Amino acid sequence: MDMKRKIKLLLWLGCFAVLAAHAQESTESWTLRRCIDYARENNLQVQTSRLTQQSAEISLQQAKAQRSPSLDFSSSQSFVNQKQEREDGSFSSDGTYTGSYALNARMTLYNGGKLVNTARQQALENQSRSYDIAVAQNDIEIAVTQAYLDILYANESVKINRQTVESSQAQLEQSKALLEAGSIAQSDYAQMESQYSSDRYQLTVSETSLAEAILTLKQLLELDLDQPFEAAFPDLDDAQVLVPVPDLASVYQQALETMPEIESSRTSIESARIGEKIAAADKLPTVTASAAIGTGNYSGSNYSFYNQLNNKLNESAGISISIPIFNNRQARSSIAQARIQTQQAQIDYTNTQKTLLRTIQTLYQDAISAQSRYTSATDKLRSAQTSYELVAAQFNEGMKNTVELLTEKNTYLSAQLEQLQAKYQAVLSIKLLNFYRNEPITL
Repeated sequence: MDMKRKIKLLLWLGCFAVLAAHAQESTESWTLRRCIDYARENNLQVQTSRLTQQSAEISLQQAKAQRSPSLDFSSSQSFVNQKQEREDGSFSSDGTYTGSYALNARMTLYNGGKLVNTARQQALENQSRSYDIAVAQNDIEIAVTQAYLDILYANESVKINRQTVESSQAQLEQSKALLEAGSIAQSDYAQMESQYSSDRYQLTVSETSLAEAILTLKQLLELDLDQPFEAAFPDLDDAQVLVPVPDLASVYQQALETMPEIESSRTSIESARIGEKIAAADKLPTVTASAAIGTGNYSGSNYSFYNQLNNKLNESAGISISIPIFNNRQARSSIAQARIQTQQAQIDYTNTQKTLLRTIQTLYQDAISAQSRYTSATDKLRSAQTSYELVAAQFNEGMKNTVELLTEKNTYLSAQLEQLQAKYQAVLSIKLLNFYRNEPITL
């Protein structure tokens, strides 16, 4: 095989490997961690926060640049046409062309620290926007976790309802045999038919809920309609449901130290305090240095263009000072408004702390309650299952009627769903409590 064929073969093998890897990735099940990582990078809310942070970075660079000298070039060109009187008393039109050129430099030497504090304030704003990105990512992580557990709950609900339909179908067939044997009345068989139809309806409802839960998660992930999505369905045992609930006080304390919304509120207070200094600078003098160099030319001269520019060259430099005396309460109003902004930032910080505490307290109570309900529902389910199996056996032997069988069956189904609901409520609450302890969410 010659070298060209070897190269072509290697290229084909490389392309095949890339396509195979892409196909494997597209068909791989989406775990909760994969969903979270994907959403933290691709969700539109997160992307919007990143753009806001980029805009704040540009504003920061502009604020820093205000402390540097400014330099601009200006030029004007003009042509004047007017009648000139000759020696013989007649008039003739005569046009004159002139041009001017100047370089102007300007720099603020002192303005009460306004430029420095403005740059510092903008740096804090830039830092706050970075915290906002983290807040958006945390929000989407919580939303994805809730949506993912909704899928797991809906999937198990579908399984329970499917088993219920299969059981109803078997009982309907058994009832038909009993009806034909004369062991039950036509009304009993009609009840079994009605129960079978009701169970099939509930199965359809649960399947629809599962499809809606998947759609909700895909929307959070910003996945297209034609993009394949298959959620992984891990088995959650009692060890994950009945795990010890973390201490409320320790969770809150760790959240105060790590949650970005708290850091963002603290930064807002610092920014507002610097805003007071910026407002106070309006009462102080401003010292500005300036320098310029200019020249010009005009038509009708015996000098060349270069000589005109050289001969008319002028240079200047100066310092100016501006002292505010009376500005219609503008400075006082700005200072008062800045102080109000600081007070508002402090109130917002307190509200953020209270909101965080309320969220953690709710999760803590939900976790304790859900674990208790799960334990009770498990005992209830065990008893309901035993009772239903006994009544079903007695019904098959003609010892129990249809009403008694359906009553036990619905009790058994209700106990299954109660346990399922408590199970996923406990898992969600504990996962989110650990999240506020700065632990990654995994299943």
